[in-house]
Amino acid sequence: MKEQFATRGITPERLKIGFHTPPWDLMRQIDIGLDCFPHNSGTTLFETLYMGIPFITLAGRPATGRLGCTILTGLGHTEWIASTRENYVQLAINLASDIHKLATIRTKLRSRMEKSSLMDEKGFARRMEKAYREMFEKKCREQKKKTTTGKLTGRKKNKKNKKQKSGKVHGRPGQVPTIEQDRLIKMYQQGNMVEAERTARSLLKLYPDDAQTWKILGAVRRQLGDFNEALTAMKRSVTFSPRDYICLRNIAVILCDLGKYQEAEKYCRKALKINPHYPDAFNTLGSALRSQKRYQEAEKAFRKAMKLAPDTADACINLALVLNETGSYEEAEKLYGRALKAHPDSAECYCGLSLTLLSLGRLEEAETECRRALELNPEYPAALNSLGTILHEQQRLDEAEICYRKAIQFKPGYIEALHNLGKTLSSLNRTGEAIPCFQQIVQQNPEHPEAWFNLGNCFADRGDNSKALIHYEKGLVNRSDDKKLWLNHGNTCKKQGLLTKAENSYRMALQLDSNYKKALNNLGNILQEQARFDESETVFRTVLKKYPNSQDAFGNLLFLLNYHPDKSAEEIFEEYRLFDDKFGLPLTPASQVYRNSRNPNRRLKIGYVCPQFCKHPVLNFLEPLLASHNRRNVELYGYSDVLREDEVTDRYRTYMDHWIDTAEMSDRQMATEILADKIDILVDLAGHTERNRLAVFATKPAPVSIHWLDFGYTTGLSAIDYYLADTIVVPEGCEHLFAETPWRLDRPSFSYRPSPGMGDVNDLPAKRNGYITFGCLSRAVRINYKTIRTWSEILRQVKDSKLILNSGSFADPEMQENMASQFAAHGIERDRLEIGYTSPPWDSFRSMDIGLDCFPHNSGTTLYETLYMGIPFITLADRPSVGRLGSTILEGLGHPEWIARDELEYIDITTRLTENLDQLAILRTSLRSEMEKSLLMDEKDFADKVEKAYRQMFLQWCEENS
Repeated sequence: MKEQFATRGITPERLKIGFHTPPWDLMRQIDIGLDCFPHNSGTTLFETLYMGIPFITLAGRPATGRLGCTILTGLGHTEWIASTRENYVQLAINLASDIHKLATIRTKLRSRMEKSSLMDEKGFARRMEKAYREMFEKKCREQKKKTTTGKLTGRKKNKKNKKQKSGKVHGRPGQVPTIEQDRLIKMYQQGNMVEAERTARSLLKLYPDDAQTWKILGAVRRQLGDFNEALTAMKRSVTFSPRDYICLRNIAVILCDLGKYQEAEKYCRKALKINPHYPDAFNTLGSALRSQKRYQEAEKAFRKAMKLAPDTADACINLALVLNETGSYEEAEKLYGRALKAHPDSAECYCGLSLTLLSLGRLEEAETECRRALELNPEYPAALNSLGTILHEQQRLDEAEICYRKAIQFKPGYIEALHNLGKTLSSLNRTGEAIPCFQQIVQQNPEHPEAWFNLGNCFADRGDNSKALIHYEKGLVNRSDDKKLWLNHGNTCKKQGLLTKAENSYRMALQLDSNYKKALNNLGNILQEQARFDESETVFRTVLKKYPNSQDAFGNLLFLLNYHPDKSAEEIFEEYRLFDDKFGLPLTPASQVYRNSRNPNRRLKIGYVCPQFCKHPVLNFLEPLLASHNRRNVELYGYSDVLREDEVTDRYRTYMDHWIDTAEMSDRQMATEILADKIDILVDLAGHTERNRLAVFATKPAPVSIHWLDFGYTTGLSAIDYYLADTIVVPEGCEHLFAETPWRLDRPSFSYRPSPGMGDVNDLPAKRNGYITFGCLSRAVRINYKTIRTWSEILRQVKDSKLILNSGSFADPEMQENMASQFAAHGIERDRLEIGYTSPPWDSFRSMDIGLDCFPHNSGTTLYETLYMGIPFITLADRPSVGRLGSTILEGLGHPEWIARDELEYIDITTRLTENLDQLAILRTSLRSEMEKSLLMDEKDFADKVEKAYRQMFLQWCEENS
């Protein structure tokens, strides 16, 4: 065996070949199982899954070559089934590339298997017994047929055969003979769809105008899940028999399958025009109207159906569904009770009742009734779909998935189950598997807006915003009245930097619903991104007027005010104080019992709370601290609120002694967890940014709490003890502008680690160009009329100079021209401005000679990057702390001479720096080295100072609470 692998370049040390019995310990060493082909393995495949190991199989020849397929289908993991050898290899590679996902699969696979049909012993026995009975009944029918034919119709048959051969007995011209028609109908009724289709197509070659055969073919294709072909066949039938009201109603049913409810309504009305007393047509009409949310009309249609056919359960069930939709749950429940008295064995009634109980929030009862429906009919797709919905509501997502897959197995192409399965897989962060579900829906019904919407969401979740946008726009073609579609369209436009387009989408959503909170919030944010401060503030205050308890809207308002060029520090802080009154103090207990040891010299438990333990700009500053912590002195807890983990998350996890995933925890649950962990010092890394946990900090779940890093200013919460800073970013005398007590380090309060791939520093561009190029790589929100005024004056004074503005804000051509027009108002020509967006921005830095910082809110990460690329920058020291970030960086580097106190000094420092190109060139070659030797990049010193601060804070608490 080793020799055979060697011929393909695989060395012996990569193989472990032998025999162990029992093999359980060997299985514990396996990450991924590989099935054999063309003859699959057997028992070991079940054992592999039971030990938590996924396996890849190749769908080969029946039946021995498809054992792996049936196992994985029963488990609900068809994505591990390969169609070719090349596909087999790729599936194995894909599975091996995500270690974190493999670990998650390993912990859940046994539980999933136990709940699946693979280990449903009772269900298997029931199905086997049913199969035995059906086999026996079929044999009995065949034997009876043989006996009858031999006794009674021998001569007639020969006679008929002669006549048929002579072409004389066909019924009417162009019609299939009755005997052939009956045989075809029997195939359909017995569920032999493949043979029925083959026969129907053979007959239609001889009798292409036979309406009945086209109708049967349509019914067969519907049973096989091909609704479009079913529709074509039914419509062909109607062309030959235009007054066939049954076929017209059948067309309506298929159109409902495809989600084309308006067209279905038209066909129902055509059927009823021919036969106004046809109950099935009224029932289908009601379903089409219900799906269009025309509930009153639907109710009338169902009541008419019940009047015409009082003994049928369908219309009664559908009427109850309408009552359910309109909130008449108690009446719907009574209606089901009435129906069940008349039809105690109706699986349909139990299924409908379960949905009513679901709407009433009686989940356990709903599940019980739905399972009763499945006891009566284990292969009932609607009940399996409903059970999946009930389980999903209980967050039993793995079980819900199995139900949806079974529903689709028994009804291929079942749109509702496909849609629910897709949503469930998305909830499980398995978007790669969800996408084919939604794609299958839009293939059947290109006008299905929710499927386009969810496809867009899947691609957005995967970061493929271009595809997301395409799918949202396809959905909007047919549902321009869908506010959620407009909202997500706007969100995706924003991610792509198309700010103007995003604004338009949010405004469209608000035209449909002026109180739509998410759209209002996002409109405020997009206006903020465009530096339209007053408009943005108005929107956020409108949200707070409509929704006074919206913490998100208040947080967004505070975020905006940090950038506002005309607000004083005192005005801004007053809003933070109001935030504390509304959202902080009501949650803060008068006292809190901590069971932490009061020994200040022991190893301290430090908890870091962060929604950005993943690829994010905080990485450049957070990783140096976590990587440099002395683990003998501190025990680290990572409270991760990350929604979608990546390889950076895995790296963060290695720095922690304990990793707690809090993404699904409520604020109360998380606070309880932190208190139980006996955290000594809890560090907030988010402030008022997205997915913050300020409500947790307000409850004081740890003796000492700190805010540091991402937000750059106070949280406003008096419950948080300290704001970690330094003497430059928060100078003495500004304590009144912080809810927390500033704790000042005697060094810059950040340590910077450069991003990989930045490359070498290049020569000074001005030497080559013959003119100075200024640059700023900050978002548009920081570039206000004051900065534009100041930069325009610099461009006027420095002859032929140019300015680069490069950030995600300027991916939008309209934003580029809007910015250019503001410079034009100061007499700066368009050709002196290079406005756009390139990522990564390293080459853009290489085109710059001097960096210009924004004010009153300074830039952040880009200032460190500017220096690291050999470019000096000018900053203006403004209001603490966001207006002094540039100052603390330059002080830490040892270049305070580039810090201005006002706009005139900013202009003066900048213009003087341009006067000596030789000096600038020398500076360019030395700045990176200066930075690497400075406190700005001294990771160990920063970690030591922070740990010292932590210990002093905790010591102080111990002394106060001894």
